[in-house]
Amino acid sequence: MIESFAKTGFAHVPSVLDASTCRALCAQSPSKSGAGDRSLLHQPWCATLAASLREHPALSSLLAETPVVVQCTRFAKSDKHNWLVPLHQDLSIPVADRIDHPAWSGWSEKDGLLFAQPPVDVLEKMVAVRVHLDVCTRENGPLRVVSGSHRHGRLDLATARRLRDRIGETYCTADTGDAWVMRPLLLHASSKADGESHGQRRVLHFLFGPAILPHGFRWNPAA
Repeated sequence: MIESFAKTGFAHVPSVLDASTCRALCAQSPSKSGAGDRSLLHQPWCATLAASLREHPALSSLLAETPVVVQCTRFAKSDKHNWLVPLHQDLSIPVADRIDHPAWSGWSEKDGLLFAQPPVDVLEKMVAVRVHLDVCTRENGPLRVVSGSHRHGRLDLATARRLRDRIGETYCTADTGDAWVMRPLLLHASSKADGESHGQRRVLHFLFGPAILPHGFRWNPAA
């Protein structure tokens, strides 16, 4: 799996959590807005889950070079909250303070957190773990990823579209409790859930990274 993950930039890890744990997490983590929440990590249940994921036998080898969890975001698609995400890479990370440095850009603030776009070599060290709390079929608006695209660095939209058209997309469907592990630089997108009775698609998206950031930057502990 390690070799495949390095090549493709994503991996499917089944049955990371059991169904009863997923039900408890759904009750434990209601979203503020109904659609998502980027600042869950400060909650004890979330920090505990992050630690258990870090030590999970099937995940630990994929997270070997990313010793700390730096953010957890909850995404919840449903009949009332349904959206699409265009083709993109995840380029922003949560930081504690703004520091003017030529290698850092793209400053923004979301849900009270400060984000910046670091150099590519930082993004190449990041790993995301998406834990599915519900079954996710093609009708539930799953993630679609472009295999191997993380190895091309930061991409402009035209280049990203050419890669997608040439390589195609993989649908990241899942059973309850499955996880998808991915590199943030991997090109990905998702469609709206299809139909009026597709149910919910709740995901906890954990971001892992290096313990120390360059150029004096620090992780935002509230993320």
